[in-house]
Amino acid sequence: MGFRRFKTQKWLWIFALLFFVLLYLLAISLPNVNSDSCECSPTTGKHQLPAENAENEISDHHNNNRLAVIVPFRDRFQELIEFVPHIHKFLSNQSVLHDIFIINQSDNFRFNRASLINVGFVHISLLEKFDYIAMHDVDLLPVNPQLKYVNPGDGFALHIASPKLHPKYHYETFVGGILILTIGDFKKLNGLSNKYWGWGLEDDEFFHRMKQSGIKVLRPDNITEKENCFRHVHDSKKRVRDQQKCYDQKTASRKRDRITGLSDLSYRIDSISSLQIDTAPATLVNVFLDCNKTLTPWCSCP
Repeated sequence: MGFRRFKTQKWLWIFALLFFVLLYLLAISLPNVNSDSCECSPTTGKHQLPAENAENEISDHHNNNRLAVIVPFRDRFQELIEFVPHIHKFLSNQSVLHDIFIINQSDNFRFNRASLINVGFVHISLLEKFDYIAMHDVDLLPVNPQLKYVNPGDGFALHIASPKLHPKYHYETFVGGILILTIGDFKKLNGLSNKYWGWGLEDDEFFHRMKQSGIKVLRPDNITEKENCFRHVHDSKKRVRDQQKCYDQKTASRKRDRITGLSDLSYRIDSISSLQIDTAPATLVNVFLDCNKTLTPWCSCP
């Protein structure tokens, strides 16, 4: 009896040992599910896509965005009649959701491109349906379909009319003509300076605003026909630039403006109306700007 009991216990120990060996082998064969090494995309982050789908994801993202085209304007109706249908068709061909806003200066002060853009920005912000803006000269028409009016995203500004492509201005810090930013970044920069009455230099000051705020300027690349990107419809004989400098304007306009912008913008909207030019829709905003003659007496030169 003792021998049989010993033999039975021996087999029990063998079976128990084999059972634990099988459990161990099963355990090491299972995949590691430690959350620290999980290769899946977290639900709060951006999903990783195959390389061939990455470009489509960007395109779809931009197609869901809406662009406000802000055009500072005064007494240039020939250019306007050509501009609105052209830019509407150009953007529609790119499937860019957009609205065009003509900000018309109705007062008797000298033309202030920057303040008009600021007014346009305040107006479109109240509509709460736009993701990014294009500050657009009325006399500069894009003709190369490779010029894409996409949302550059926060932290970037897309300069469509780059120095290498603009028909007239070629210096490296030039950011005029057509510049695209997100709503958030334009607000972060406090818009443009309101000190620039007359023609020029407001975009140069804006370049330094962007640079000091860490906003990187992007410019179109891979453009195959650089000589034929824009049509500049400005007639310098009929439309003489207001380059007069009075009081201490010349000195003041060369300095970085850390005071004026959206925060001190003063104006009155006279009227807002919808218009169509060759079936292309636009909104006309008639504006009376105010001038702080203590700060900028050159809004009206003697």
